[in-house]
Amino acid sequence: MKNEQRAINFEAAEFRFDEENSNILEGYASVFNSKTNLGRFDEIIEPGAFTRALSEEQDVRALIDHDSGRIIGRTKNGTLELREDSKGLHSRITLPDTQDGRDLATLIELGTLDAMSFGFTVKGDRWEKNEGRNTRHISDVDLYDVSIVAYPAYADTSVAMRSMPQEQGDNRRLRFDLLLKRFRANSWQ
Repeated sequence: MKNEQRAINFEAAEFRFDEENSNILEGYASVFNSKTNLGRFDEIIEPGAFTRALSEEQDVRALIDHDSGRIIGRTKNGTLELREDSKGLHSRITLPDTQDGRDLATLIELGTLDAMSFGFTVKGDRWEKNEGRNTRHISDVDLYDVSIVAYPAYADTSVAMRSMPQEQGDNRRLRFDLLLKRFRANSWQ
């Protein structure tokens, strides 16, 4: 089985700092039933995809850009809490008082980083073909990490400071979509 990674933009997931504790990030590493174009096929993470992994208490890390040398949380020590709800895989990360933790908080506050990803191995999936396009429905995974990333594959979530108001006319989403199209054009697809 191949270890895979999927990334999502934080806007829909409202990945934010906790209102009462600015070193706690909360949000969604995955959003259910959101069709994502991965180039050669679409992909949907189904509700329940993380149930087994969470019930087995798999030791999941919170990382920066899937870099195991830049760990910012871990389920084993309680600095990363994960739960599955009707929306998706909810993450709660207590950022460490390290250079990476402080830098990450600053980059999120500035809106420089606004995407999340998760690393996994598929244990259950099915394929459908509609109108000549294949769609992969993922129903069960082993979960290895959740990461704050620069380049998301999924476009269904966001990161922001809870105390930072939403700007009207914010064009970061438009810039991101254009960047993602250029990135995909130069990728393996």
